[in-house]
Amino acid sequence: MAAVRVLRAAERAAAPWKNGGGVTREVAAFPEGSDLGGFQWRVSLADVAQGGPFSAFPGVDRVITVVRGAGMVLTVDGVEHRVDARYRPFAFPGDADTGCRLLQGPLVDFNVMTRRGGTDAVVAVVEREPVALTGPTVLAVVLEGEAELGPDGTLLGPLDAVLLEDGGADGPAAGPARLLDVRGVAAVVTFRPAG
Repeated sequence: MAAVRVLRAAERAAAPWKNGGGVTREVAAFPEGSDLGGFQWRVSLADVAQGGPFSAFPGVDRVITVVRGAGMVLTVDGVEHRVDARYRPFAFPGDADTGCRLLQGPLVDFNVMTRRGGTDAVVAVVEREPVALTGPTVLAVVLEGEAELGPDGTLLGPLDAVLLEDGGADGPAAGPARLLDVRGVAAVVTFRPAG
């Protein structure tokens, strides 16, 4: 049976970015407690007050999603990408030379990082509908509104999360799916061994 952990937004500590250019709040990581050089996967929310260079993460793949704000233009290895639609994930290599220009002031973004060759992640955005949470490891984060986790009716508010894991990213398939009734917008991240 999968272990289920509710991760409340109010319990997250803010930490400076690796390059000192902003603030991040870790939602969850594997292995738990790993530093920025030792994770297999890491999920966080970042407050971005100004543009500038992104920290480099060699051997890491990233998916970034705008949660609040007008968005940004990312320049990834010299190619500009307009990331200005809320709740639309954008994938890019963490070791690319990446810079950010904000379009209309500060924003909040949702970040998923995975160690290339070790763990893959699929990021899906669910709006106002139930979703079955299943897989070796799955993390759901409420980006807007609220969600209810069955069968016990645990209520998740804005930026709260639930983590279901069975043996970590390399474990066997989790037990029966848990239903998450999304009454706003949620990001559902499914982690699997790379391959």
